[in-house]
Amino acid sequence: MKPHPPIHRILPALHLIVALTLTRLVHGVRGTDDDPPERGDVPGWVMITLMSAVLVAALLALAGPALENLFNDAISRVSP
Repeated sequence: MKPHPPIHRILPALHLIVALTLTRLVHGVRGTDDDPPERGDVPGWVMITLMSAVLVAALLALAGPALENLFNDAISRVSP
């Protein structure tokens, strides 16, 4: 079983990815004043989706080994 990298190595990379992606999306998705009002709040939904993905990745990085041990323990207790 390969050990998980420490969280202090993962979080800066995740922060950079989120910051760069959000910056690019906000600057690239902005339309002109000619856009119809029913266009929707695309940058807002993109940000919510990205932040949710980052939150899941951070929780998995922190709780991954504990969840893996919990799963393996539960499977080992099941009799065939």
